[in-house]
Amino acid sequence: MKSRADQIAEALSKVEAQIAAAAADADRSCSDITLIAVTKTYPTSDVEILQGLGISNFGENRSEEGAEKSAQVSGTWHYQGQVQSRKLREIAGWASFIHSIDSSDHAQKLSRICNELGKDISIFLQLSLDGAPDRGGVVAAEILALAEKVANLPNIKLAGLMCVPPVSYEYLRAFTEISDIHQGFIGTFPEAASLSAGMSSDFEVAIAHGATHLRIGSQILGSRAYHP
Repeated sequence: MKSRADQIAEALSKVEAQIAAAAADADRSCSDITLIAVTKTYPTSDVEILQGLGISNFGENRSEEGAEKSAQVSGTWHYQGQVQSRKLREIAGWASFIHSIDSSDHAQKLSRICNELGKDISIFLQLSLDGAPDRGGVVAAEILALAEKVANLPNIKLAGLMCVPPVSYEYLRAFTEISDIHQGFIGTFPEAASLSAGMSSDFEVAIAHGATHLRIGSQILGSRAYHP
């Protein structure tokens, strides 16, 4: 039986090869694409294995897990879950990136907290394609207005847009819409050109449509075992 380290190394190598092939097909450089290993629910020992394999970007959806794992494994840590105002100070304590800002109030509070902590943090604005309130995000018609409100906040760097396609959308349709919105966005905010889109099931399509940050977990670490 393969060791856990060998399992992860094999899966990571396959994903990296898929990324390289998709980038080549899209006439893009792999250096423009950041692989974020999503380590939610997986043990810190898996994060340590990934670090040993050269991965330095890690993503968490729960602040408690992020705080615990980042204290044990150095790297660039990304918070990807829905933002709650009461959790912002805790998240700011360990995260370098937040991928899910969809409120100017949250961004302004985060700016104040980061000023107090003496640190800067990069944010992605969460785009919603269908406006469903339960998943968070703002629709395309409102994204520029939100960006205007947060782009110049102290201690905040606007990195770009993040989007999770609705389950009901076919991948090509979703990423075509995301790409069109992203291109319009960077026309106004050229310094916020990053696009956080693409997960285990769709990252090759995301690369073809301009994604710069991929959030991949199960393709590298295997099926998650959720606990109540």
